[in-house]
Amino acid sequence: TAAALAAGALLAAAGTLLQRMMGNPMAAPEVLGVSSGAAMGVIIAMFATAAPSRGVQIVAGGLGAFAVLFGILLLGRRSAFAPERLLLAGVATSAAFGAIVAVAMATGDPRVGLLLTWLAGSTYQVTGSEAAWFLGVGSVLLALTPMLSRWLDILPLGDPTARAVGLNVGRCRLIIMSVTALMTAAATLIVGPLSFVGLMAPHMARLMGLQRALHHLVGAVILGALLMTFADWAGRVTIFPYQVPSGLLATIIGGPYLMWLLRRR
Repeated sequence: TAAALAAGALLAAAGTLLQRMMGNPMAAPEVLGVSSGAAMGVIIAMFATAAPSRGVQIVAGGLGAFAVLFGILLLGRRSAFAPERLLLAGVATSAAFGAIVAVAMATGDPRVGLLLTWLAGSTYQVTGSEAAWFLGVGSVLLALTPMLSRWLDILPLGDPTARAVGLNVGRCRLIIMSVTALMTAAATLIVGPLSFVGLMAPHMARLMGLQRALHHLVGAVILGALLMTFADWAGRVTIFPYQVPSGLLATIIGGPYLMWLLRRR
């Protein structure tokens, strides 16, 4: 439950940072390609060793996530990390790794079952020590976000306006991207690529009237944490003794609710 709560909060914060930085309401954590990189690292670990331990999976996923982040930042450096360039690099990376994941699942290898559970957003394998570590890392990362709120209010106004008020646009985007990638990587390593929460929670917070950056961030974090916690609980009890992965259930619950909110507006 603690891991699900922290994962929802981190992914919601990451989605809010991306949407405001890029000025694109469709931006989400998977746009960075970090989730796909983590998944790729886990796949390599699963097929390179007979029975990779949980620690090996976490390390491999972390290396994959940060390898993708380094590549995207390298591609975007010359354009001062322009949103459209980062968006295209992330989409291309996600598409390439998505194809590799599909090929891995088509092999029929018995280890694919574990991979499917993880990709669906399951908290089955999280231990108490991992949850404690995850809460600590998540708290530190979330504590950094209020310091970014001024940038997040200004950047959507465009580069000329941001430079006119004294912002170093390239440096601001680099810092926001780095924090977002750390949040996404941490959540992905623990409960899988639950990226839909990162897309949905910021929209829900905005549709509830939270427009300023700090208010938007806080609202999205609370909604993301509540959604994932409820999904994790419901997944355990709905068809007990069987369990539904919390990532899938969050999508089932949140998707129709988001559509209902959009219809009202």
